[in-house]
Amino acid sequence: MQISGAEIVTRCLQEEGVEFVFGYPGGAVLDIYDAIFRQDKFKHVLVRHEQAAVHAADAYSRSSDRVGVALVTSGPGATNAVTGIATAYMDSIPMVVISGQVPTPAIGLDAFQEVDMVGITRPCVKHNFLVKDVNDIAATMKKAFYIAKTGRPGPVVVDIPKDVTQQRAEFHYPESVHIRSYVPATRGHPGQIKKAINLLLEAKRPYVYVGGGAVQGNAAAEVTELVKSLGLPCTNTLMGLGAYPGTDKQFLGMLGMHGTYEANMAMQYCDVLIAVGARFDDRVISVPSHFLSQPKKIIHIDVDPSSISKRVKVDVPIVGDVKHVLREMLDILNQSGQKPDAGHLNNWWTQIEKWRAPNSLLYTPSSELIKPQFVVEKLYEITGGKAIVTSDVGQHQMWAAQYYRFDSPKQWLNSGGLGTMGFGLPAAMGAQLANPDATVACITGEGSIQMNIQELSTCKQYHTPVKVLALNNRYLGMVRQWQQFFYGTRYSESYMDALPDFVKIAEAYGHIGFKIENPSDVEPVLREAFSPALKERLVFMDFRTDQSENVFPMVQNGKGLDQMDLPPHMSDIQQVPFENNRDYGNMC
Repeated sequence: MQISGAEIVTRCLQEEGVEFVFGYPGGAVLDIYDAIFRQDKFKHVLVRHEQAAVHAADAYSRSSDRVGVALVTSGPGATNAVTGIATAYMDSIPMVVISGQVPTPAIGLDAFQEVDMVGITRPCVKHNFLVKDVNDIAATMKKAFYIAKTGRPGPVVVDIPKDVTQQRAEFHYPESVHIRSYVPATRGHPGQIKKAINLLLEAKRPYVYVGGGAVQGNAAAEVTELVKSLGLPCTNTLMGLGAYPGTDKQFLGMLGMHGTYEANMAMQYCDVLIAVGARFDDRVISVPSHFLSQPKKIIHIDVDPSSISKRVKVDVPIVGDVKHVLREMLDILNQSGQKPDAGHLNNWWTQIEKWRAPNSLLYTPSSELIKPQFVVEKLYEITGGKAIVTSDVGQHQMWAAQYYRFDSPKQWLNSGGLGTMGFGLPAAMGAQLANPDATVACITGEGSIQMNIQELSTCKQYHTPVKVLALNNRYLGMVRQWQQFFYGTRYSESYMDALPDFVKIAEAYGHIGFKIENPSDVEPVLREAFSPALKERLVFMDFRTDQSENVFPMVQNGKGLDQMDLPPHMSDIQQVPFENNRDYGNMC
């Protein structure tokens, strides 16, 4: 029996076990929406902006093991989705985005609501398709889901002209897919794995550097076993938080531009570094030449061969699925019973503890002004460290990463690569739908939240009782911090001079709002918001925070990891170049 192309699309989504489609209707996709109306296998979530649809699908995927799905119409609907697609691409999130297109005969003729979606998205997708024949829909959708979730994950766009959704064909969904030019590696090279093990065992100052690939690759258990079994220090990137427990003593904190003193110093002065699902990006190691000025051997495990030696030349490249590669390493280590030299490792830990002792995340509390760090600490305490936390981008994002100690993967959702303001609220919505029994908190700023604040309406309609914590310092905080440090305190267009009443906005959308101005009210309001009485309600908390607070430590652009701007209480610490110290154990 023949069915329409639109029905084929919905049948494909059903075959893939899709639970939610996040979207917004328009002329080019009305046949698909009509087919959605006539089925009950998956639900559609009507967002209020296409960017939010893609962010919600993104977070749905990040917080689960499923592929997120978004559906948008042609023209402005498609272009509104591009920021969300680029966000997912930069963070390697598996998604399928279905976009409507003008009828096939009108393509290229500047038709109403026509844009070249394939051309526009080519730089920011893993792959994209333009389907011109109804008979190709099923095979294309199968390929799209396969490409999105295998290898290094990423978003795939499927652009379908309206007339193709109206044409009719037999439906046959492929059981499997084979793409000759796309065969992702899974197992690492045995010889390279042995070399990596030997380097780790011979190291005097070993270090484990874990990125978002370990989270996406479900390798947290293997990372933890490796670190614990060998007694190694470990750091996570912003995207890797939760891949190793944040409360464990062997965790040195996040590294990079706003990483801890001990994490950055260990990264600079280790002699053997094993990078797991990480990419040595500019916000992690800053200047490659300075990072490599201290001799070190580098092992790099990644499923994407193009990421290896891209910014930093490595000594032992291992292309493969990080979970499988680590499992193979652990099997060999467990069979041999070998361990690193205890004396060297003890000396290394002695040095690390000296770096850790000053507590680079220490801040000065206040009884008059709400410190943003204090809000995050109280959130961690009240939620028991178990919440799924989303964020937008800026100072609040860094404070969330620094002060909420994530013990589990898929617990921390943020736009790490693209740095997208407006991500937090729709991401919280997607995460809540993926995890209906979880506590979901969105840490945001008064600038970011206004980028997609209309999604408060979507949250009301679909009953997603997320808790929103706006750290409101009346500035675009990270912009203000950079203007203070690098632009002579010329605060050009970073002060928010006409902010709305967020409590009234929340209430207008049918939610609960609180305005908090005194430090003594922070904990009581948080406890009320997360109490059983408000478990089923979205609560918006507007915390009026200290306007002068900055994020420390900070590695300026062009500086090395051992050249940090430190908080005031560490101003007397001299970061001594390694070559001037014969005994690294005495360096401080």
